[in-house]
Amino acid sequence: MKRTINQALARTLGYQLVRVRGTGNGHRVTRTDRLLHSPVFILSSVRSGSTLLRAVLGSHSTLYSPHELHLPDVTATVSGWYAEQAMAELGFDRTELTALLRDRLLDAALHRSGKTTLVEKTPNHVFAYRSLADTWRDARFIFLLRHPAAIHRSWREARPTMTADDAATDVLRYLTALQEARTELTGIDVRYEDLTAEPERETRRLCAWLGVDWEPAMLEYGQRGQTRFRRGLGDWSGKINSGAVQAARPTPGDVPEALRDICRAWGYPVPD
Repeated sequence: MKRTINQALARTLGYQLVRVRGTGNGHRVTRTDRLLHSPVFILSSVRSGSTLLRAVLGSHSTLYSPHELHLPDVTATVSGWYAEQAMAELGFDRTELTALLRDRLLDAALHRSGKTTLVEKTPNHVFAYRSLADTWRDARFIFLLRHPAAIHRSWREARPTMTADDAATDVLRYLTALQEARTELTGIDVRYEDLTAEPERETRRLCAWLGVDWEPAMLEYGQRGQTRFRRGLGDWSGKINSGAVQAARPTPGDVPEALRDICRAWGYPVPD
């Protein structure tokens, strides 16, 4: 009966019924030992300069910073009753299986790079920071801030069909999640405005926090091969393709009403 119903549902809706099972007689496994040690995650909103920060850090001889990886969409799937029972008996639920998959994936990517520390940035990870922190208990977090009005302007330029209000609402989702992450996690703040105005000072500060020596080549990331920027996996504009840190544009004078509170919370000026 279940198979017949599922076949009909799959044809019409694309969904199936799945029984949620317990762990049987096994014990849930929660591993704290991972292959990947002390990964660094850049948490930010969209249009905050995370691709620039990734390129700058990735130019360091020991820091591997790939394109956006979108880890929440990389999940482990157990298909079939027997496999579900087998994994449950071992104590591995889907959360831990997914954690093992992501850990193995990132560790393999880091190993192939020949470097020692992984630095990852995907703006959507700001909505999954708890999962990252649970998977890697020794993870380190960089909170990348930018004036919300500048984010709003850039987001509208990237999404010209969005209204100003819709863009503000969308940006606020990211900023709210980022603020929650800053409250719950330990990490370091980096402001886009400071990074573009004083790149040497900011990269020296970041290197000290990461426990690595500062390297001058970080300021000219294009010289270290950080010039492959693929559409959909981060910024790909001419500015980022220049291979060097560029000065930021002046901040817009108007701040959308929806973004004023977060501006004040982050210490950015709000016009009367």
